[in-house]
Amino acid sequence: MSGDLETAVQISAVGGILDGDLVVPPHAAGVVLFAHGSGSSRHSPRNRMVAERLHKAGYATLLMDLLTSEEDQIDSRTRKFRFDIPRLASRLTGAIGWLSDHAETARMPLALFGASTGAAAALVAAAEVPDHVQLVISRGGRPDLAGDALERVGTPTLLIVGARDLEVLDLNNAAAARLSGPVDMAVVPGATHLFEEPGALDRVVELALDGLRAHMAVSPNPAVDMRAEP
Repeated sequence: MSGDLETAVQISAVGGILDGDLVVPPHAAGVVLFAHGSGSSRHSPRNRMVAERLHKAGYATLLMDLLTSEEDQIDSRTRKFRFDIPRLASRLTGAIGWLSDHAETARMPLALFGASTGAAAALVAAAEVPDHVQLVISRGGRPDLAGDALERVGTPTLLIVGARDLEVLDLNNAAAARLSGPVDMAVVPGATHLFEEPGALDRVVELALDGLRAHMAVSPNPAVDMRAEP
């Protein structure tokens, strides 16, 4: 991450206080809220690599934990919460509200970047607060886990999948057919689920930046109150 610009923040959301890392480059063109995958955290090395590249391109980022520290300890033993998509989505909507109130990001257009189960949570959040989300990007995501919310997602969506991640590719194709808004499917040649192959994550960044430049021109509707429940 851009250490000199990074600020540790705490976000009040339904069920507790969540830790996050916010980076706002000078003259940022928008803000990208990351939703990590199952069993991961805001320290995900892949998401942080993508975030660093977005900073260099002039975008702010917020990487946050979707579980409280107590929930994370329970989940590490039982996996109780990592597939609780409604819980994760509610945390994202709380963070969207926080960003809309935060002085540095209040007037910025917003995109959601979800990986694995985080992609499903991002799509549910976009369905709940469409006026605040200009784009959803899914990297190796499980959009199928968004369930009935898929038909309510009118937000433009970019689904990025590895060509060798065959099961997830099938799930993404099925989910894409259910989304109401514009959908782009990008298949990265030679990539598996974690995009660990040489150049695979670089291609993810290129695709994400293309999507951001295409969809981040319009500011979100400031009239919608997104503040979390106390």
